[in-house]
Amino acid sequence: MDKPAAPRPSPGSRRATFDANAMTPVLALGAAVAKLLGGLLWLRHRYAATTDIAYADGEQHRLDVYRPRGATRAPVIVFFYGGRWQSGTKDLYGFLAATLVARGYVVVVPDYRLYPEVRFPDFLLDGASALRWTRDNIAAFDGDAGRLFVMGHSAGAYIAAMLALDGTWLREVGLDPDRDIAGLIGVSGAYDFMPVRDPDLRLIFGGENRPLTQPISYADGRKPPALLLTGAADKTVSPGNTVRLAAKLRSSGNDATERLYPRLGHLTIMAGFAPVAASFLSGLDDLDAFVKRVRSRARSAAPKVAEAPAP
Repeated sequence: MDKPAAPRPSPGSRRATFDANAMTPVLALGAAVAKLLGGLLWLRHRYAATTDIAYADGEQHRLDVYRPRGATRAPVIVFFYGGRWQSGTKDLYGFLAATLVARGYVVVVPDYRLYPEVRFPDFLLDGASALRWTRDNIAAFDGDAGRLFVMGHSAGAYIAAMLALDGTWLREVGLDPDRDIAGLIGVSGAYDFMPVRDPDLRLIFGGENRPLTQPISYADGRKPPALLLTGAADKTVSPGNTVRLAAKLRSSGNDATERLYPRLGHLTIMAGFAPVAASFLSGLDDLDAFVKRVRSRARSAAPKVAEAPAP
């Protein structure tokens, strides 16, 4: 007798929280497509790219900077790629950087150390060091260090969220999330994935149940504005991660918006940041609207300088 089909988890469910192996078969194809798209976008927009800049000592401590030609004090997005904290390279994300550059952003894509070379929290310290470099140097690349957004996909969204929500890591490099991060943009992020079932991830995070490793544990109190995007059909990182973190942030009075895109999965959501598909998917438009809203609010909140009395 056949067993009845398991019920489909709701977006807020903890079931299928983090399926670490689901994206493995398509990584090679995705890498080839990413490189092709990056090359095509360069031919179209002729953006400026400066690659392999050292932000700290070590082979994995390199970053690429992409900028629009003729930009002046453009908003800055630091993007952390995913790969299960075990794989990935900045070289695959020229397509995303070029798409964002075409919208007027300066984009920084760092590499960071991966397991088994390192475990939690070393990749967070790498991310903090990349942000420190960006804060100190991005003006030379036409970026505005005062409008610095952190963004990531999957494990990279985890890194971005931890840097934005837990001030521990930025304080290590003399920064503060409330002062130095304008906003958080998470794509299909792992924010609340206990208990950790995968053996490799248990090694990476030091056990099955360690709340200090979870971004949602730091959602209380004042936090930077957040835009959290995910695919409703994601089988790798449950959309519940996004729903729960956004709700927790809002419950503390923070500005947090989630977007669940029908029929998109863990990797296909990134198509929304590719040159052709971006015209048909709203992820890039949602990102633009978020950045514009955050910038407008920051301007309206800035103290006005009193005019000197007439002599």
